[in-house]
Amino acid sequence: GGSGGIGESICLEMAKQGAIVIINYNSNKQSALEIAQKIGNIGFKSEIYKADVSDLDQVIEMVNSVYKKFGKIDILVNCAGITRDNLLMRMSEKQWDDVITTNLNGVFNTSKATVRYMIKQRYGRIINISSIVGIYGNPGQTNYAAAKAGIIGFTKALAKEVGSRQITVNSIAPGFIKTKMTEFLADKTSLIEERIALRRLGKPEDVANLAVFLASEEAGYITGQVIAVDGGLAL
Repeated sequence: GGSGGIGESICLEMAKQGAIVIINYNSNKQSALEIAQKIGNIGFKSEIYKADVSDLDQVIEMVNSVYKKFGKIDILVNCAGITRDNLLMRMSEKQWDDVITTNLNGVFNTSKATVRYMIKQRYGRIINISSIVGIYGNPGQTNYAAAKAGIIGFTKALAKEVGSRQITVNSIAPGFIKTKMTEFLADKTSLIEERIALRRLGKPEDVANLAVFLASEEAGYITGQVIAVDGGLAL
């Protein structure tokens, strides 16, 4: 999920810290190429890989290719996400399945494919992008809330499974962040900002900065945590 919004910002900030960034995309190749160009323009390395994270075979092929080329995988950021909002009574089975398959199954697929390499090297950082919706719910988003809440449970369980191999697993729960996914809220921005302690929407960099910290050596004793980046929305 590195080809836009929060994912793009995380890719850029990780690159600035010296990581070789693998930008995963599914349909938006042009966006992935543009992000890779931005990373190259500031003097760092990246590559793009096409894979539908909801398809385990595609994910395994991508992860194996990355490991074969670079010999290690230190950091995994699960950021792929879609919305198909509707009230439950009107929600179709496809709207439910699409969100669960991408947002939750995708985390399972990428983590399953990657964690065996991290266990082998006895080191790793897994950072899952959840949402405050997964903690507090939101009307019209039962599918999205279920997927994001599932990511939180997944994070805690996997942290216990792999901690002995010095692999940390944490989750970030963004609030209202200015991205294409939240553009439809433009006419409600002032109302939303009144609910936020800091009185503003967040920026993708606010999430990316935390992701960089959780990937760092300084965060080596932090695992199984869910950290909200919401400007005080949920206080």
